[in-house]
Amino acid sequence: MSAPVYLVDDDAAVRDALSLLLSTVGIDVRTFTGPEDFLSTLPKLEPGCLILDIRMPVISGLKLQERLASSGVAWPTVVISGHGDIEACRKAFRNGAIEYLSKPVDEQDLIDAIQKGQAALGQAAETEAERRETMALIAGLTPREREVLSLVARGFATRDIAGALDVSPRTVESHRAAIAAKLGTTSPSEMTRLWIEAESAP
Repeated sequence: MSAPVYLVDDDAAVRDALSLLLSTVGIDVRTFTGPEDFLSTLPKLEPGCLILDIRMPVISGLKLQERLASSGVAWPTVVISGHGDIEACRKAFRNGAIEYLSKPVDEQDLIDAIQKGQAALGQAAETEAERRETMALIAGLTPREREVLSLVARGFATRDIAGALDVSPRTVESHRAAIAAKLGTTSPSEMTRLWIEAESAP
């Protein structure tokens, strides 16, 4: 299922036109009259693609981009503008925009940009699901198994791990077998990948 699209523009005519266009090609779109309207609803929204007008009263599209970024919201954003402002374009891309379109917006360009954004969201969701799965696998290890795994990830052989932990090689092999069963792999390189992924998680 494709991610929703959130259209933030203070111009009712633009909102109506773009909303109609996107809905006719099967895109789930929700409109907002301005940044304040969007921000008040943001906590209840699922991740989606943003379409932001660059010039709006009180809070501009660029300021909204910055506010979202500071809050950790990194949703794909298409910025639209009725003014050929190159510096604003640069700022939009520096703030993470995936596309900058001039009004009147070319319909196919907008649809292409949204599809690009939805693909990025899908990839991000898949990556997050894999990260959560890895964290759950690592969390299932005992403290001693995590110690052994950390040494495996550093390239230690069984005999070296035994010396480092002051246990017998047979005990290390027993721990490695348990780790392999819990992680679903006997490959040291795959174990290392999972450990590094877990260690680098925020």
